[in-house]
Amino acid sequence: MSRNFCDTGNKKEHVKITSEQKPGFLERLSETSGGMLIGLATFAMSFYILFTNEGRALKTATSLDEGLSLVVPLDNIQSVLQENDHKLVHLAGTLRTSKPLYDPSYGLSLRAVKLKRHVEMYQWVEHEESKDYEENGELKKETRYSYNTEWKSEVVNSRNFDREIGHKNPSAMAVESFTAVAPDVQVGSFFLSKGLIEKIDNFKQMSLSKLEDPHADVIRSGDYFFHSENPRRPEVGDLRVSFFYSGLSGDSSHLGPADTVTIIARQRGDHLVSYKTKSGDALEILYPDELSAEEVFQKEHASNSMKTWGLRGAGWLAMFVGINLMMRIFYTLVDWFPVVRELVNIGLKAFAFCLATSLSLLTIAVGWFFYRPLWAILIGLLAVVPIVIARSRVPPKKQQ
Repeated sequence: MSRNFCDTGNKKEHVKITSEQKPGFLERLSETSGGMLIGLATFAMSFYILFTNEGRALKTATSLDEGLSLVVPLDNIQSVLQENDHKLVHLAGTLRTSKPLYDPSYGLSLRAVKLKRHVEMYQWVEHEESKDYEENGELKKETRYSYNTEWKSEVVNSRNFDREIGHKNPSAMAVESFTAVAPDVQVGSFFLSKGLIEKIDNFKQMSLSKLEDPHADVIRSGDYFFHSENPRRPEVGDLRVSFFYSGLSGDSSHLGPADTVTIIARQRGDHLVSYKTKSGDALEILYPDELSAEEVFQKEHASNSMKTWGLRGAGWLAMFVGINLMMRIFYTLVDWFPVVRELVNIGLKAFAFCLATSLSLLTIAVGWFFYRPLWAILIGLLAVVPIVIARSRVPPKKQQ
């Protein structure tokens, strides 16, 4: 297949037009066959997503119900009672860490569970917009490239640009981002497990207004430290650094009092660790603010429901796309007849929608069958509705 292009434009923007011969019938048929294989794999994957999702959802719901029935509230978190050892406990209190977190490069010190240094570099960024069209029996693609300077937290590789000359970026940052985490975190007399500490991630940007410039080559402006000669007119390669914190753990901080959290986990001595339910799930829950055990489990049930419906939607979409790809060959066969082609395209999409909906509901019903047979039967009956509607719209002669 022959291909050529032309390139026009200036430093900030240019246009490239590529052209190639319109593929013949056999070539399009070959491409459709490859799409059918991808469609078949996507179609098969959708059954796995839908079926396993129902088992996961019911397993999680059962584990949460078990946890709520067993959880023991701790009224006094300053003392460790041996009678609660290895039990699922519920407690709320303020965070406490053994020592402050430091960033000596910028002279920062803060009592918190996490301190994040966020570094951005002023770089060239390439944007592209493409449109396809047909001209003189050829397929043409017009791509418009534009270049702007932006603050980016990752190094943008300018070698991948369509035109690197005049838009070259540094290959690395002189200062790197990192997150410092307190080694020991407590609530009352209890030490939090690594899994619970990971859940403390409600980061807030730190105000730098009361800090001095740490070095002669670093300028503070607003809530940023700039490695730049002029922060208001940065150049490519300049850096700006901001700081974020999560889980304040000291009352003496100018940022406010220590954060309060609610935890549900297994007590193991003076440590709070993961609790394994009879269903096999692990309960290791942490929420900001003070919540009752009932409120925590309500939030977990809501989160499980959202995840379940999200995966149901993803499974249905995978099935719809898979059916479309597998039936694309019918569209290719009538590609030479525009009116027929569009009618076939609409019909195939309607068929794929109905079939994907029915098969998705049937798969969900099978997933529920082992746990709640009555609901499975009701969903199975509901799955027949789209097919009945589709058949009712077919003229009587075609049904015969």
